Amino acid sequence: MNTSHSDTAPAAPLPAALSAGLRALFAGQDLLTTNSDCWAYGYDNSRRHAVPQAVCFASDADQIRQLILLCREHRVPLVTRGRGTGTTGATVPLRGGIVLSMERMRSELSIDPANRVAHVSPGYTNQELQEAAARHGFFWPPDPTSAAVCTIGGNLAYNSAGPRAIKYGTPRENTLGLRAVTGAGELLKTGVETTKGVVGYDLTRLLIGSEGTLAVITGATLQLTPLPEAKRTLQAIYRDIHGAAEAVSRIMAQPVTPCALEFMDATAIEMVRDYSDLGLPVDAGALLMIEVDGPASGIDASTAQIAAAARGAGCLQVDAANTDEDVARLWRTRKALSPALRNVAPKKINEDVVVPVSKIPVLISGLERLAAEFGVTIVNFGHAGNGNIHVNLLVDPDDPVQMAAATPCLDAVFDLVLSLGGSLSGEHGIGWVKREFVDRELDATSLQLMTAIKRQFDPDNILNPGVGHPDS
Repeated sequence: MNTSHSDTAPAAPLPAALSAGLRALFAGQDLLTTNSDCWAYGYDNSRRHAVPQAVCFASDADQIRQLILLCREHRVPLVTRGRGTGTTGATVPLRGGIVLSMERMRSELSIDPANRVAHVSPGYTNQELQEAAARHGFFWPPDPTSAAVCTIGGNLAYNSAGPRAIKYGTPRENTLGLRAVTGAGELLKTGVETTKGVVGYDLTRLLIGSEGTLAVITGATLQLTPLPEAKRTLQAIYRDIHGAAEAVSRIMAQPVTPCALEFMDATAIEMVRDYSDLGLPVDAGALLMIEVDGPASGIDASTAQIAAAARGAGCLQVDAANTDEDVARLWRTRKALSPALRNVAPKKINEDVVVPVSKIPVLISGLERLAAEFGVTIVNFGHAGNGNIHVNLLVDPDDPVQMAAATPCLDAVFDLVLSLGGSLSGEHGIGWVKREFVDRELDATSLQLMTAIKRQFDPDNILNPGVGHPDS
């Protein structure tokens, strides 16, 4: 559960031998040890905070290997982070220890257009990779909304995707291989440099999404996709969320796959109205933002097919963007939502559940029922094309009265999602905030295997201990 937790007490001092070992590995500004310097590296976007005992800025894999061996020797936790944009607390050192910042791991960013791959160090941002790839006519499909600041290492550690996952997949589908250092201090190379390769177990996909609990990713070979020739943007407005949900099912059942399919419910629209008048119809009860891309010769026909599927019962209008100004105008509503939510409920509980696309109407109906039952305002928006819905409970976690309603409401939300064959997290990960719920989705055998895998990669449990599932 994404509630507030803060431990701003000074971190325990490092043992003298460990402190000397760190100074031997990291010189000058590559090592922070005072509480005031370390404070900023004790949080992420989850509102949880704990001051690390030290912060190390690595520059190469061997340095990380030696750091891991040092932490093993002293049984000190090592928490790896990029730029701290995660929402689950996975980079917060709640059990103490050292934070390993990867933001200075920037030795390689090379594009190989002949083989459609990129070789990237983990400290580069998603946007930096996209700009480098675009100069050669390519892009890397994962596009989280924090692309300007989130790192490639963080994208891989969380399997962070974004709107384009509906058509192009997540980091797991777009990564060929990794370089990493295990929790035992062993250098590891996974995967291949080719688009085919079936030798051995797929350790690449195992490490992606493991939230720094198995190994520290030091480099990646990423599969690139050619930039589309053309793109079109549509905005479809509905009388209510049920009409929009049914439209999502129709859109995803026809042959043309959109590259983005985002939605907002009535409560979200009203919040945007209060924040900024964007000219939506007064009876707008839900909204879909749709992007279609592909060859220029077929883009008009593809867009028409998507627009036809978007129309139906409850659809008030479908608008198409014909200019860059029109595109910006249509997206303005969606982009105004996050500032509006921060203004209304800066400490809201935000969950990123997933259900099969055909179950979205049932999920929405269930969420409306739970909102009424528990007296909690719920705002729903997100990546409708793959059923990844951001369910926002507008409560203040610091208010015990509100939390008395929110806690059982969220519990019921998770039960509803699992009953529909869904998952508790689509792209935000588990971290600390959802670890207590993992055994609802995974059976005992799966959890036992995960524990054994963790032990094999990280025999002393120093990498992000406590993160991911209850037994770690």
